[in-house]
Amino acid sequence: MRSSFLRGAALGLPLTLLASSIALAQGGPDAEPPPSGLQTTNLDAVKVSAATPALPAPGFPATLATVPSEQVEATINAVDVEDAAKYLPSVFIRKRNYGDTQPVLATRTWGLNSSARTLVYIDDIPISALIANNNTIGAPRWGMVSPEAIDHIDMLYGPFSAAYAGNAMGGVMHIVTRAPDHTEVTIKQTEAMQSFDLHGTQGDYATSQTSLAAGGHTGKLDWFFGANAANSFSQPLSIITGTSTPAGTTGTLPALNKQGQVANVYGAGGLLHTRMLDLNGRLSYDLTPQWRLTYLVGYWSDHGQSRADTYLDDASGDPTYGKVAGFANNVYQLSAHHLMQALSLKSDTKGDYDASFVATHYAFLKDDQWQPAGVGAGTSFTTNGRLASYGGTQWSTADATGIWRPQGYGGPHEVSLGAHADQYELNNPTDNLADWQDPSSITTLYASGRGKTRTQALWLQDAWQLAPAWLLTLGGRYEWWKASDGFNFSGKTAVTQPVEKADAFSPKLSLQWSLAPGWRINGSLAKAVRFPTVGELYQLVSTGSTYSVPNPDLKPETAYSGELAIEHAIDHGLVRLSLFQENTKQALVSQTSTLPNVAVPVTYVMNVGELRNRGLELVAQKDDVLVHGLSLSGSVTFVDSTILSNDSFVSTTGTTSEGKHAPYVPRWRATAVATYRPDAAWAFTLAGRYSGRQYSTLDNSDHTAHVFGAFDSFRVFDVRAHYQVNDHLAASFGIDNINNEKYYLYHPFPQRTFVADVKLSL
Repeated sequence: MRSSFLRGAALGLPLTLLASSIALAQGGPDAEPPPSGLQTTNLDAVKVSAATPALPAPGFPATLATVPSEQVEATINAVDVEDAAKYLPSVFIRKRNYGDTQPVLATRTWGLNSSARTLVYIDDIPISALIANNNTIGAPRWGMVSPEAIDHIDMLYGPFSAAYAGNAMGGVMHIVTRAPDHTEVTIKQTEAMQSFDLHGTQGDYATSQTSLAAGGHTGKLDWFFGANAANSFSQPLSIITGTSTPAGTTGTLPALNKQGQVANVYGAGGLLHTRMLDLNGRLSYDLTPQWRLTYLVGYWSDHGQSRADTYLDDASGDPTYGKVAGFANNVYQLSAHHLMQALSLKSDTKGDYDASFVATHYAFLKDDQWQPAGVGAGTSFTTNGRLASYGGTQWSTADATGIWRPQGYGGPHEVSLGAHADQYELNNPTDNLADWQDPSSITTLYASGRGKTRTQALWLQDAWQLAPAWLLTLGGRYEWWKASDGFNFSGKTAVTQPVEKADAFSPKLSLQWSLAPGWRINGSLAKAVRFPTVGELYQLVSTGSTYSVPNPDLKPETAYSGELAIEHAIDHGLVRLSLFQENTKQALVSQTSTLPNVAVPVTYVMNVGELRNRGLELVAQKDDVLVHGLSLSGSVTFVDSTILSNDSFVSTTGTTSEGKHAPYVPRWRATAVATYRPDAAWAFTLAGRYSGRQYSTLDNSDHTAHVFGAFDSFRVFDVRAHYQVNDHLAASFGIDNINNEKYYLYHPFPQRTFVADVKLSL
């Protein structure tokens, strides 16, 4: 997985420059003839030769893209770990603010709200939160690794390896760490300031972050420890709306919702102040020259307060909440403590056999959020409130892998096999509080959702170099899944949910042809089965006037994926074109709708008959373009995402979802990065990202843009200047969203933000 198959991405490059230059130098067919009257002399032919650019050896049966840590430091305003991947082809990480706890990874075939359709690893240790498939608790646990520990990040596209569960249908991200060969200490200070102006809320929102990392090598022991403390103020994450003007108030701003209905604006909410601490460590010990034991630990804590900003005034001109319940929903406090531990035993014999064993455990030691139950007169709240908790939520995973090389290390044949087991346990009660500011004042149970899922799997894969130009990879994965102990309580109704079971086989096939030096064609086919998460089955959540309803009868979703990729190495770069298609049957899609005989909007997960995602991705990268030191990279992705059938869709307006665009998948995406390095010390970068508009409803009825709840198109440009003062000191200054694009991805997203950092390495 450590092979650097693609060091960036590009939108399109003038590949004819090199050929044209050679043609002119050698007197090609378009060269000007010598002026008349001049003496010409015939010279002996001179043979000019150059090494043919080569493609790196693949480390994955299909497409793989890489970003190295040195590129991240020089070109990206990276405050959080997930920022490092922001310009990878077709990748988008939904990060709403610095220190966001919900940065979900979206890929070319699956967009936002699909956290369980991708996998994220630190080396061979999974950090995906497959407890849910949403934008709340389903985000990967990025804080389990320190930014300074990263060597590079690999993005593997599609479910084409049998080593990964069906959750890999969107792709697999590997955060590969490094092992320092000497003792080192790094101190980094980052400051950011966002200028925000939307509706009646204007302000500057600051983030201050201090990072400390230390690592080294002593005898048989490698070690690395990181600590990251952040104090962050976010822009509003919510807009409080309603259909009328509250009685006795002024200040309401006329507006619409994403479906074009009246949704007047009363104020902003979710102005979140968080104090976050990440502690992580890794110890690796060489038991023998071939066997290494690694222990990873990560502790994360978060404490925060959210406030609301009202635009309403009463008859006396004083601020008021106008008895709008939405203000109470946006004022809350939170406290969370999470702990992850992992143990890995791995061999590197460079011989006929190798093996690895990995076990992980992730625990929500505490995860509480409490808020008032309603509003009172003026800007007051009711005394009572509610406490929502995830304490006791946890998961464990175990993997065993073996490798056999019949013709020895580096030979043409490698067989790998493995076993996997996991268990995810959800515990999500909401309690009534006598005093909303005192989370210990619990009185009665308001609602509850809990349950377990368990998966076991066996897999086998054979990579066979049929000939020097041909590599065949065949594999298969069989999985057994069970959901149990499901329980839901709402109001006075308690339901014990039935046990559900399913199993499935997923075959894989990839064939790679190196047809000429610098050229490679790779075709891949795969089936992937994703089983429902425990959150999709049993989670019961109240968010304002919208309720998330569990669905314990969900069926697994099955994806049939194919990709044809053509790669070409050019001088100091490469180009890749990928054609892909994925048909997903019984797709698990979350939908918010007003149902017959139900007074409030309800969010629920349903099985959609069949979705089809097909499209193309063009990627290229080249160094020293026109002038020495100028690097260009970028990507363009087109996806036709269509709902082919959906008999279960319920609409109160008579609309249909068949033939409509699938939710959360934009039709077009693009990235472009230009970096100029005039010398070894300086790097100047201009980067841009584009995403087309997205729908969040199955019938595409959310046609109104630039309002709260919409998923807008956006064009965002970033700049960064990095100065390596000496071997020990570096400084950077940058601006994210320099063009100050104002857009919603349900939430209002950050506007122009200034970022500066200083890093001292000892």
